Amino acid sequence: MELVEPTLQMWFTFAIVAGAIVAYAYDKIPLEISSIATVALLLLLFEIIPIYDVSGDKLIKPVDLLRGFADPALITIMALLVVGQGLVQTGAMNGPARFIINIGKNRPGIVIIMCLVIVMLISAIMNNTPVVVIFIPILAALAEKLGKQAAAVMMPLSFAAILGGNMTKIGSSTNLLAAGAFEHTTGDVIGFFDFTVPGAVMAAVGLVYIIVIAPKLIIDRDGLASKLAGKSGKQFLFQMELADDNNLVGQTAVAGMFPGLKEVTVRMIQRGREKLLPPYDDITLSEGDIVLVAATRSVMTDLLNASPDLVANAEGGEEVADDTDVGQRRVIAEAVIAPASRMDGRTLAQTGFRSETGCAVLGVQRRSRMIRAALSQLRLEAGDVLLVMGSRSNILSLRENRDVMLMESSASDVPMREFAVRALMIFAGIVFTAAFEILPIVVSSLIGAALMMVSRCLNVRQASRAIDRRVFTIVGAALALGTAMEGTGAAEWLAHSVIASLSGAPAWVLLSGFFLLVALLTNVLSNNATAVLFTPIAVSLATELNVEPMAFLLAVIFGANASFATPMSYQTNLLVMAPGHYRFMDFVRVGTPLIFLMWVTFTLFIPWYYGLL
Repeated sequence: MELVEPTLQMWFTFAIVAGAIVAYAYDKIPLEISSIATVALLLLLFEIIPIYDVSGDKLIKPVDLLRGFADPALITIMALLVVGQGLVQTGAMNGPARFIINIGKNRPGIVIIMCLVIVMLISAIMNNTPVVVIFIPILAALAEKLGKQAAAVMMPLSFAAILGGNMTKIGSSTNLLAAGAFEHTTGDVIGFFDFTVPGAVMAAVGLVYIIVIAPKLIIDRDGLASKLAGKSGKQFLFQMELADDNNLVGQTAVAGMFPGLKEVTVRMIQRGREKLLPPYDDITLSEGDIVLVAATRSVMTDLLNASPDLVANAEGGEEVADDTDVGQRRVIAEAVIAPASRMDGRTLAQTGFRSETGCAVLGVQRRSRMIRAALSQLRLEAGDVLLVMGSRSNILSLRENRDVMLMESSASDVPMREFAVRALMIFAGIVFTAAFEILPIVVSSLIGAALMMVSRCLNVRQASRAIDRRVFTIVGAALALGTAMEGTGAAEWLAHSVIASLSGAPAWVLLSGFFLLVALLTNVLSNNATAVLFTPIAVSLATELNVEPMAFLLAVIFGANASFATPMSYQTNLLVMAPGHYRFMDFVRVGTPLIFLMWVTFTLFIPWYYGLL
């Protein structure tokens, strides 16, 4: 096999690739800056030192390097992020997640493992991207319900989908491209299940890694974001007034706990003039009871979504939501009563807070002492934290209110449960049309994103927040690097150099080294480009060694699918990057050991399976 001669442009391309990886790994440089700088350097390189083809035209033009920013895969990811935000804003996946949790409520860890196995199996016969799109909101809701951070499940979700794609010919687009190139070169036809057994072995080993080891390597960076968004574990006091149609009426305490209030602490029950204090044994809730509970805002938000009339407005015992609120997007935020506030020493009813601001007070937090009085009778103090709900404009108007200090970072949208059905219908339409190839996934995802906004499942501001600029810039830069690597012949030169260095070695050693080379390059090049580039080389190698070509084809397929070490190497990695709050180095830390584990598994199993030992 003739070795390609390196060129000056090739060495500069290698330098830019190395510099980009170092910059991505250096957390103090934002990914956006690293990506844009990488593209700018590539544009400058091929403008100053261009490469010409045989007809004298530039081989790599600026439009080729910038084409990645309009790549259909990137547009698909952006649109699917918007669709996912629509599901979050309507709470559409809370029901399915609650159903899955109830199935395995006694063993919560089994629930997540079960989901990962399902993802892996479905990915074997279906495009990975819609599978991951389906399970992102489900696993996010599951993680929250089970007390885990989203980071603990998002990367394993992506890796499970990638591993599942190894098991059949249609498991991923990489498989189809490699199989197509192989059939064109050799004339042999690859069957649907021709590599299911080795693919299943690789997937099973990888599954053990992502269940047992990967969670220990993942760093949770969602903690600070959650605290700023008001999702921390601190508790507020809420007042609930039980009407005759409330499902809590008639419930009897069991071991001091009421079945319908499992995640809250009941501080007091006021029944007429009588105050019932814990412990509650054989107490049955009755119509007209005022129940004072302590709970986190996330728990009470869930209860509020399920029963909008459950939590009473602490100002006057009114329901939080009335008819005028239907269809209006509401925001929950925290506000601190300022020193020298006119609210100090008054009850909420005396302050007229709701009529003046348009915001309802849901709960109060006071750290100095235990409160055992109905919130409507509580005299406020400077430093008390009010949990308030209202329209975005009313919440933001609290900035100008001298009586309270709005904690803007705590503001979060209340899910619009009344739009959950339409959000699910849009989502189902995207998955159905993409899975059965009625429409290209880029078309169905864009239509779905537009429908999410048109149908008011989310507004333009929320949609724009869903689009992660890190994903946008990193994909554009990665595809530009791939174009440069292919155009300069750098990838082919690397392949030939590795093969030349292993000349004379046994076939299984060449096969092992070839797999590792493809697996490492696929995390810099796109996996599809790697498959197309290396399949002819694999066939040529097998022919020279006079061995089974299928083994070398699997080195390309499994190696190109080993896209674990960088977020830009595979679409599903990019999809989970924002929900998991990951950085570039998180993928390097968790994904690199998995690549080497796949390499060891491939080296031990494939040569034995195909009789190359």
